[in-house]
Amino acid sequence: MTRWCLVTTTILTAATARADDWPQWLGPQRDGVWREPGIVEKFPEGGPKVLWRQPAGVGYSSPAVANGKVYLSDFVPDENTKLPSGGFAKGRFVGKERLTCRDLATGKEGWAADYPVAYTISYPAGPRCLPTVDGDRVYTLGAMGDLRCYETATGKLNWSKNFPKDYEATIPVWGFAANPLVDGDKLICLAGGSNDRLVVALDKTSGKELWTSQSCGGDFGYCPPMIFEYGGKRQLIIWHTRAVVGLEPETGKRLWRVDFEVNAALTAPTPKKVGDDGLFVTSFYNGSMLLKVGTNSAEVVWKSKARGERANQTTDLSSIIATPVVDGDYVYGVCSYGQLRCIEARTGKRVWETMKATRGKLTPEKVAAEPEPAQSERWSNAFLTPQDGRYFLFNEQGDLIIAKLSPKGYEEVDRAHIIDPTNTMAGANRKVVWVHPTYANKCVFVRNDAEVICVSLGK
Repeated sequence: MTRWCLVTTTILTAATARADDWPQWLGPQRDGVWREPGIVEKFPEGGPKVLWRQPAGVGYSSPAVANGKVYLSDFVPDENTKLPSGGFAKGRFVGKERLTCRDLATGKEGWAADYPVAYTISYPAGPRCLPTVDGDRVYTLGAMGDLRCYETATGKLNWSKNFPKDYEATIPVWGFAANPLVDGDKLICLAGGSNDRLVVALDKTSGKELWTSQSCGGDFGYCPPMIFEYGGKRQLIIWHTRAVVGLEPETGKRLWRVDFEVNAALTAPTPKKVGDDGLFVTSFYNGSMLLKVGTNSAEVVWKSKARGERANQTTDLSSIIATPVVDGDYVYGVCSYGQLRCIEARTGKRVWETMKATRGKLTPEKVAAEPEPAQSERWSNAFLTPQDGRYFLFNEQGDLIIAKLSPKGYEEVDRAHIIDPTNTMAGANRKVVWVHPTYANKCVFVRNDAEVICVSLGK
């Protein structure tokens, strides 16, 4: 009996050791790749098993998973506050932004921390940034610019900042959405502050300011800070609404700048590295751009010739929310009206497109019958995650899709509906779930405006 227990414990320990967490934006390596082995090739009959579901407030933020816990940011409106049905409604929506810490196995709440907030932004349906877990600390950035550092064990607040108050930041039209970046002892944020305080590096333990850098008048955008290596040098990539810049991560000193005026401040998709020297960015109105980056300089390789965001005006990739995936010489991403596209990374040339990934059972039959997108499909979305030679796609209708993507086309392997869309702010009488899924511990974690669920994807 003792030997059996020892063997069982060893097996369970080994299995746990192979499980990956998802502690920050785009996962452990901040690249959007899910690297866990032992994941299903197809879904079981009746769909994957929901391990647990728990109530949640409203929000666009993904869960973070780390060290046996699930962290979720949300917004809880006051009793007298009713959220609008449309994203562009103006008003003042009062409530609390909240962080909950939940048990990984059950989803049950261990602790919660909240603070009062009044939304004056468009799409006032909760925080945009997922919690960032680093050791015994977890960081949150709220939609109105509240940056907070909590103890993971207790929820005790260690320190906090408010970007509009502390850095005179202009509140973006769609709220603060640039996920903070932990780099060594630093927490790097797109704070949006005035007077060379667009980017702020703070001591992650104390919140003390280490350096500030750059300026951008007006709405500065939504792109998270990223660090890539070019020419043997680590470079902090900042994409704001006027330019793409490379900074020294340790000092904030600018290495290079390439101007790129972005309409409506839509710099939401995360930049991706291409090969050893490429940097790819994509925006809704302006399309895409590829830069060639050196040690201290960068230049445009190609720039989109898109004439607008409509399907017949786009040329390469005009993404509004989802981060594209770079796979060798090709880029896969979702364009302005829900077209999943493949383009050549080095030229921007379109290889193929399909509407299959962003459509589902909620798509009107007449629309689904057409290969071209309908006007009602503007902003249709799906999030792409590579995993062991194939892709998991989670679309706005709450469908999880297993597919193979290659220059030859889109091959759908399986599909399951795992959560109902609840958010009505996309308009066109459609409900959406615009939340990037979290993949960890052989599960997918997703949320809408009513619940957060854990779904098993292990073999």
